[in-house]
Amino acid sequence: MPKIIYKDYIQQLRKRYYKDITGQESLLKIISETEVAEQVYNSNAIENSTLTLDETEKILLKIDLDRYISQRELFEAKNLAEVVEFTNENAKKHELDIDMILQLHKMLITGIRDDIAGRFRQAGEFVKVANHIAPRPDEIEDLMSKMLVEYNSSTNLSIVERIARLHLNFENIHPFVDGNGRIGRVLNNYLLIREGYVPINIKHIDRQSYYEAFKEFDLANDTSVMEDIVAKAITNSYHKRLAYLEGKKIVTLSEYSKIMNISQSNLLNKAKRQTVEAFLVKGIWKITLD
Repeated sequence: MPKIIYKDYIQQLRKRYYKDITGQESLLKIISETEVAEQVYNSNAIENSTLTLDETEKILLKIDLDRYISQRELFEAKNLAEVVEFTNENAKKHELDIDMILQLHKMLITGIRDDIAGRFRQAGEFVKVANHIAPRPDEIEDLMSKMLVEYNSSTNLSIVERIARLHLNFENIHPFVDGNGRIGRVLNNYLLIREGYVPINIKHIDRQSYYEAFKEFDLANDTSVMEDIVAKAITNSYHKRLAYLEGKKIVTLSEYSKIMNISQSNLLNKAKRQTVEAFLVKGIWKITLD
C-alpha cells in the first residue's frame, strides 16, 4: 500500500469511525474484549508458542486443556492477556514513559522469570536477535529515552511512520532479557490508543514479512516493510469495527465471491492488500455486503 494512499485512507476510516461510535461504546467494548485472545495468541505464536487460538481462549476462560502445556506457556497467555487488557483500559490515562514500560514488562514476565521482571538488561546480560547483537546494557536507558523523544517529536509524520519506526527501534535496542517482542507489540497499541487510533493485531501468518522488516531496518535503516505491516493492520482493525458499527451484514470472503460472482483468489489478494474493506477474524477473512 503506497505511503500517500495509506495516509489518506486511514484518516478517512478514522473519520468514519468517530462519526459512528457515538452511543455505541458498549459495542466497542465487546469488540475489544473479543480481540484479547486473538492478540495474545498471535503475539505468542510469533515467539514460537505452541498454543493454538482455541487453547489460548480456553486458558483465558479457565477451561482445562486436552493436553499438557508448560507453566511458562500458561503464564505467557495469562500475563499477556492482563497486559493487553491493562493497555486497553489505561493507555489514554497515562503517558508512555520508562516507568510505564517497566511496569508492563513486570506484568508480562512475573511468574515466568521473576529475577528479570520489570527491569532492563544489566551488566553481563547481552542478547542477539538473528544476526543482530543488541546494544550494551549500559546504553539501554539512554537509547530508550531517545526512542521516546524521537516518537514524541515526530508529529509531522503519519501515525504509521511513527509507530513503525518506534517498534523497529525498540526491538533493535532489545532492552529486556526476555519478552521484548511481546512488549514491543503492546507498546504499538498503547501509543495508537493514546493517539486516538484503534489497536492493531500483527498476525502470526505475517511472521515472515515481520522479521524481514527488522532485517531491512538493521541493514539499511529502512522502515518501509514495517510501515506496510502497520498500515494494513490499522486498516484491518478499522474495517472490522466499521462493519459492526455501521450495522452491515457480514459474510465470509468465499460467500461474498459467490454472491457477487467475483473470483475468490482475486478477492483474497485484494483483502491481503487491504484494497477492499475485508478483515480477519480467527484466521477467516470476512467482508460486508454493502
